[in-house]
Amino acid sequence: IWGFYFLTCFYFCVIEPKVKFFEIPWVKFINNVVIIGTCAFTAYLLLTNLPWYLPVLGDGTSIVSEFYLIVFAAICFAVYSSTDIKYVRILSISTTWLFLALIAFMWAGAFVIGDSQMSAFTDNLGSIGTYFANINEFVLPLNDYHEFYLFWWFAWSIMIGQFTSRFVGGLKTYQVLAAMLIFPSIPIAIWFSVLYHYHEAGIPTQGIKNFAMVFVGIVFVINSLDSLVRLYTDNLNFTVKRFGKMKYIIGNVVALSLLTLLFKLEFLQIQWVGALVIGLFFICAAFIGYSKFKTVTNIDSSPKANAIDYTKIDTVH
Repeated sequence: IWGFYFLTCFYFCVIEPKVKFFEIPWVKFINNVVIIGTCAFTAYLLLTNLPWYLPVLGDGTSIVSEFYLIVFAAICFAVYSSTDIKYVRILSISTTWLFLALIAFMWAGAFVIGDSQMSAFTDNLGSIGTYFANINEFVLPLNDYHEFYLFWWFAWSIMIGQFTSRFVGGLKTYQVLAAMLIFPSIPIAIWFSVLYHYHEAGIPTQGIKNFAMVFVGIVFVINSLDSLVRLYTDNLNFTVKRFGKMKYIIGNVVALSLLTLLFKLEFLQIQWVGALVIGLFFICAAFIGYSKFKTVTNIDSSPKANAIDYTKIDTVH
């Protein structure tokens, strides 16, 4: 799926500036519906999974008032962070370091403080390759589990492509590929190798370990939400500069909170959002084939306007 995210990023960096498919008014409208819907669904997923991650606050299955407050606080924090792109950058960098610190903390708890041997960790890390050799066993047969995640990933892909393309336009293709596929895969592989050992060795994660995982998970959600909020508010021109910070924050918090509750009431489904994205992909391909085929075939490089400017993020508000 990360390969698909890379392709959408490539499209928005190289092809979209020439095609301008997403500047068509009705396409722009559907695109923003997808972004806002996925943003609210991300908050809804946090809400529904908190009972499992924090059973001490309830019975492990029911959603209690504390969980609503946590999600509401996450939405408020994300909206405030989105008011300035510098905050988005700070939160993104902080999230990365928090995740690396969590990996080190969990690794030390199993292999330094605990009784486990380092060979168990290296064996787990080495066995990741067998996943790709047996990927058909994980993918087929397709069922409701796959359907849910496929639609969710499709919904995310269009936003990741748009948001990421704003900051990697001046990089070479292989650099973007490494940044989106190779480098993120290394800590993820280490994380799951450590987590799998906790499962296999029956090492408990109650207490500070569980709190640390939940905290980092919530920060990840906030980091995702603020990027999406920044994206759709820019698209809709619902910006701090136009309406002021207070109206911007109140409007976004109210909208996302209500949409999150609609997902909770099962009035909305992420499958609908994913289906919209798939439909947009097919229509975009048909649009290019019908009216922009020569334009696309004549593209030989990224637009010259896609130059790297590391100072831009310090001046954009």
